[in-house]
Amino acid sequence: MLNLTFFVVVILTALALVAAGWGIGAWVSPRTYNPQKGEAYECGIPTRGRSWMQFKAGYYLFAILFLMFDIETVFLFPWAVVVRDMGVNGLLSVLFFLVILVLGLAYAWRKNALEWK
Repeated sequence: MLNLTFFVVVILTALALVAAGWGIGAWVSPRTYNPQKGEAYECGIPTRGRSWMQFKAGYYLFAILFLMFDIETVFLFPWAVVVRDMGVNGLLSVLFFLVILVLGLAYAWRKNALEWK
């Protein structure tokens, strides 16, 4: 019963903090609207023509690959801290993780996802 009470208290506290943040934000934020806020903005240059245009999917793929290897680094830091305590099983599991990521990199390289054209 103690675990359930603790869980309910944590959930209610989280909801209260979210509601407080939302309420304070709505109370403090300015209420004016400027039509210029709705315009697309890039590098201080006003847009010409339509703001919504197609872009190459290569940029998207490049960003996804960056995130994938960035997350790899995030997962490797905790492993590096406890590598001596984990033994051979820890080493093999991280090697398996790295092999999967290297295979993903090889696939992206083979598909020319890393080239800017």
